[in-house]
Amino acid sequence: MAVWDDLVGQDRVAAQLTAAARDADVLVTWAADASAAEPMASSKMTHAWLFTGPPGSGRSTAARAFAAALQCVSPDRALGGAPGCGFCDGCHTALVGTHADVEVVRTDMLTIGVKETRDLVRRAQLSPAGGRWQVIVMEDADRLTEGAGNVLLKAVEEPAPRTVWLLCTPSLEDVLPTIRSRCRLLTLRTPSVDAVADVLVRRDGIDPGLAASAARATQGHIGRARRLATDERARTRRAAVLKLPLRVDDVGGCLKAAQELVDAAAEDAKQVAEEIDTKETEELRAALGAAAGTGGRLPRGTAGAMKDLQDRQKRRATRTQRDSLDLALTDLTAFYRDVLALQLGSEVALANTDVRDALERIASGSKPERTLRRIEAIRACRQALDSNVAPLLAVEAMTMALRAG
Repeated sequence: MAVWDDLVGQDRVAAQLTAAARDADVLVTWAADASAAEPMASSKMTHAWLFTGPPGSGRSTAARAFAAALQCVSPDRALGGAPGCGFCDGCHTALVGTHADVEVVRTDMLTIGVKETRDLVRRAQLSPAGGRWQVIVMEDADRLTEGAGNVLLKAVEEPAPRTVWLLCTPSLEDVLPTIRSRCRLLTLRTPSVDAVADVLVRRDGIDPGLAASAARATQGHIGRARRLATDERARTRRAAVLKLPLRVDDVGGCLKAAQELVDAAAEDAKQVAEEIDTKETEELRAALGAAAGTGGRLPRGTAGAMKDLQDRQKRRATRTQRDSLDLALTDLTAFYRDVLALQLGSEVALANTDVRDALERIASGSKPERTLRRIEAIRACRQALDSNVAPLLAVEAMTMALRAG
C-alpha cells in the first residue's frame, strides 16, 4: 500500500507531493554528483511547505506521507517507480515514527514555546544521518507562540541544504505572514462522507452501517469518525450532548446541562492524566535517582525538575478539557445546522439522522432566526474558551443563550 493511500479524497494533493518527491531525488543527485546537470529552476521541490485545511481533512497525514516519500528507498525508484511505496525501510520507519531523519512534532499542551522551537532549529541544521533529507513535521504549527514563530522564521529564511520543514495549520492566518510567504502552500479539503465510510470499512473492518453513521455524524472528519465508530464511550458522550437542546427549557435545566458538559470534559482530562501522568512521574523519579529505600525521597536539588513536569501535566489537562468541550460544541453546532436545514426546507443531507425526532421538534418550535442566534451563541462560547474564560462560566452563558434563542 503506497503512503498516499491514507490521503482520503486528496488526489490533487497526492499528485503534487509525488511530483515534488521525484524532483527531490534530482536535487539530491545534483548535490552528490558535481558532474550532474543543475536542476531546473521550475523544480516542484522546496525547503518549506504549509499544509492547510479544515479539521479532519488529513493535514498531518499528508505531511507524514510526504516525509515517507522523501525517504523512500524502494528499488523500483531506479526503474521509474513512484516515490512512497509504503513497504521499504525508509517509508515504514518514517510512517511509524522511528526514522532517524524524520522528526514529528505534536503537542498536547496549549502552545509550542521558544525553547522547544530552538531545539528543533538546532536539529534542522544537522545533515541527514542516513536518509536523503532531514524532515521536520510540525503538526500543530498554529500553536506556536509569537516568540517561537520568530525563532522558526530564521530557520525557514536560511534553511540547511538538505532540510525540509512541513508545517500543518487549519488556515493561512494561523502562522506569521513572514513564515507563510516562504512556504509552498497546499490546501486540503474535507473528504466526502462516502469516502470516509469506505475507508473505515476497508482499513478498520467496521460494519458498513456503523461506518456510514459515524462518517455522516462527523461530516467527513476522518479521526473523529474512526473514534466514534470504534469507541462506545464516544458514542455515549455524543448522544448526551445531542440531548442538551431539549433540556434548556428553564434556568435550572440550563445550569445543570452546563455543569454536566463541563464535568464530562473534566473527566476526560482526568482519564488522560491517570493513563499518562503516573507513568511520566515514576520515570522522572527513577531518572533523578529517587531511592526506594528512603521512602522514595528525591535527591536534593531535583525538586525543580519535578515541578516543571507537574506544570506541563497541568497544562496538558487544561488542553484536554478544552478539546473535549470543543468536540461537544462541534456536535452541538451540527445539531442546530440540521435544525436550520429542516426549517429552510434544504435538501442538504442531515448529519444527525439518529435524532431526527429531536431535530424536528426543535425546528417546528422556533424560527430560523432563533436557530442562527443559537449557532452564534455556540461560536461565542468557543471564542470565550480560547480566551481562557472559566469553562463553566462560558458554557452556562451559552446554555442560557440557547434557551433564549
